Amino acid sequence: MGVKSLRTFLSWTIIVLLPISAIAAGLSGAMAHPYGAAWLNGTPVEHASAIFPGDLVQTNPGSVLKIDAAGSTVTVLSDSLVKFNGDSAAIERGSAKLKTANMSAHAGIVTVTPVSSTPTEFQVTRAAGTVQVVALKGDVQITNGSQIKTLSQGQQATQTSVDAAQNAETVGAAIGKDRPA
Repeated sequence: MGVKSLRTFLSWTIIVLLPISAIAAGLSGAMAHPYGAAWLNGTPVEHASAIFPGDLVQTNPGSVLKIDAAGSTVTVLSDSLVKFNGDSAAIERGSAKLKTANMSAHAGIVTVTPVSSTPTEFQVTRAAGTVQVVALKGDVQITNGSQIKTLSQGQQATQTSVDAAQNAETVGAAIGKDRPA
């Protein structure tokens, strides 16, 4: 292969691969690791698998699924249904534990975010019309659309009527129920 042919080959390789790598860098993909029976978008997942924003994860009772995403970890706990959104996790049913400095969690009208940019751990549980948030490491901010509350490490809060946005005053009163975890 001559020098000119080699240059042409390398030029075309760069032209093709550079846009692909730029697109891939912009995706908020992650890896899902199941520990027991779990589903990704309704399909059983038995080994580590790529997961992308909009993907829905479901775990069986007694199983968990761990999502590793850009410095954050979302652990979908037993018997739970969670939508991965890249920069957040939406708990539809059950529980998820997040270890993150920049990822938020949503459950009904409740949004939970770390207060600082240091690694924070918190757990969000959504069941029977309530959302429970436990600040395991670091402080988190909880909002329900009408009120904002900071939950300190070791505290937990429970909010009822999470799907009734028109009932924000009742919901806001429930946010105020702090208890040590």
